Amino acid sequence: MRCKFCYATFQDVKNTILPKGHLPRQAAIEVVEQLAEIGFEKITFAGGEPTLCPWLPELIATAKQAGLTTMIVTNGSNLSDDFLRINKDQLDWIAISIDSLDYNTNLQTGRAITGKTALSKEYYFSIAEKVKHYGFGLKVNTVVSSSNYLEDMQDLITQVKPKRWKIFQVLPIKGQNDQHINKYTITDKQFQYFLETHKNLQNITTIVPETNHQMKGSYVMVDPAGRFFDNSTGTHKYSLPILEYGSRLAIQQMDYDFGKFIERGGIYNWMTT
Repeated sequence: MRCKFCYATFQDVKNTILPKGHLPRQAAIEVVEQLAEIGFEKITFAGGEPTLCPWLPELIATAKQAGLTTMIVTNGSNLSDDFLRINKDQLDWIAISIDSLDYNTNLQTGRAITGKTALSKEYYFSIAEKVKHYGFGLKVNTVVSSSNYLEDMQDLITQVKPKRWKIFQVLPIKGQNDQHINKYTITDKQFQYFLETHKNLQNITTIVPETNHQMKGSYVMVDPAGRFFDNSTGTHKYSLPILEYGSRLAIQQMDYDFGKFIERGGIYNWMTT
């Protein structure tokens, strides 16, 4: 899938220091080990689409063995029974990105396989239930944009009952989604309209809304080249490579805002899935 508002395309990385688009297997494993060594307690493998990485199960297992709570954020298209069985004992949470249940809306925004086939409403319901069946903690991520802020997703959340529903205001990031983002940005009022539509679901799931302000600078992130990066200024700022300089030094170059992390509900009981 190629979501047109994606703020983590990393074309700048591919065009400069990492033509293949990602670290080799062993280097990626070592990055995970370094994160554990400096005290991280939870790790989320996101993308792009993390299930396309052939050694994702090894990364998950490495993190879990180091004592971290593990999560992936996925569009759900590759969540086969084999994947779920293989990772059952190592992966704690699965967050499924569901922006809309309308087929045409997903086609328009690029949330479609090879840009031509969107996942159906029925598929989203079934894969969410399958995630719960295998015992993973279920989370739903929704990016609210001009295409879906009027949509009512109450039936979905009421039926699948995720542990957490994270609702993002679509985020412009210079150098990542410049080409299409102006078409999808929304006002704070429009974002609040979506939240108001679903506020009565608080008794079913933990709703975690994130405005553009809350998202910037509140995530500790690692890029495909193995560098910390932040988005505090509305673009990506990268650290020195973790494997060359060590994670303790590299992370000191970042502008992370712990206050925002707390404000957006970053600390919760993630050990309970």
